[in-house]
Amino acid sequence: MADKDFGLAFYKGKKVLITGHTGFKGTWMCMLLVRLGAQVTGYALTPPTDPSVFVLSGIGEKINSVMGDIRDLEHLRRVFDEVQPQIVIHMAAQPIVRESYRNPVYTYEVNVMGTVNILECVRTHPCVRSFVNVTTDKVYLNKEWEWGYRENEELNGYDPYSNSKSCSELVTSSYKNSFMNPADGGDGKGTRPAAVSTARAGNVIGGGDFAADRIIPDCVRAVLTGQDIIVRNPYSTRPYQHVLEPIAVYLMLAARQYETPDLAGSYNVGPDETDCYTTGEIVTLFCEKWNQVTGQQMTWKNEYDGGPHEANFLKLDCAKLKRVFGWKPVWNVEKAVEMIVEWTVAYRDGKDIAKAMDGQIGEFLR
Repeated sequence: MADKDFGLAFYKGKKVLITGHTGFKGTWMCMLLVRLGAQVTGYALTPPTDPSVFVLSGIGEKINSVMGDIRDLEHLRRVFDEVQPQIVIHMAAQPIVRESYRNPVYTYEVNVMGTVNILECVRTHPCVRSFVNVTTDKVYLNKEWEWGYRENEELNGYDPYSNSKSCSELVTSSYKNSFMNPADGGDGKGTRPAAVSTARAGNVIGGGDFAADRIIPDCVRAVLTGQDIIVRNPYSTRPYQHVLEPIAVYLMLAARQYETPDLAGSYNVGPDETDCYTTGEIVTLFCEKWNQVTGQQMTWKNEYDGGPHEANFLKLDCAKLKRVFGWKPVWNVEKAVEMIVEWTVAYRDGKDIAKAMDGQIGEFLR
């Protein structure tokens, strides 16, 4: 699929501010935007993992990388004052369910008040024309049913992480209605308020994710050390998608609503229903692809640990995204896992990670 089909040629020369740029998704986002010719500023804490795809890719040397905490409103204001961004994409978060049980206060501080701070900066800076808040498929009240959740379903995540992202959605809606409603006509000086959307993505996988308590990073750590893969709940079903899928959607959405504010709204971002796999199935697929490429014979073990509550069944209905934008996924889960194995082998063999990532981005866009 060519760049123009996503509308990504729009980004050449645009000033884009990304929160959470040192993370897994943020790094891939920065890599893509640099390729598109955008002027990128990132705002985040230091990389959350070691090793870190942000460091391995060297992308920090190609953008304006600002180390900061989204809970620090005054620092955020200064960055907005200096950069004068046109597009803001908010991805900074405490993103791990199990960590939210261990540290709920921090999770709410980052995911709720962090969103308030970003929106306050967007509200007070007329330069911002387009804002996308990236949340999660876990924002919905999970009823364990077999069909996908739609954007008008009730928001009420169960665990502190999921619930904090539900709150982030509500905060965004309030700011949009109260301060950035296009019907209000802007500031009376010809400046319309920013178009505001939220994007609720399913489980994102891809090369370079080293986070704890995620199944694909657990697989990668195991194969790199020659250990068996341990699976704590092989029966939970999730919508898996390669990291480039939602990133392309976030950028498409930000670009399209910049030009046509009426397109702003809440959108589910997930794979087709055929790419909703159980954890056991996704690990089996990873092992098959890894074994084919490397000749190793990796296996996994079911060691259910009775951990904290997590949803067993979760799917998204992405009909709205497809209807409004004519969007469809580029890579299925099998292709996504192939790309993860390719990236991991490059990492294992000490190859140029930036080149490997750029190659995958090029293949995705083609």
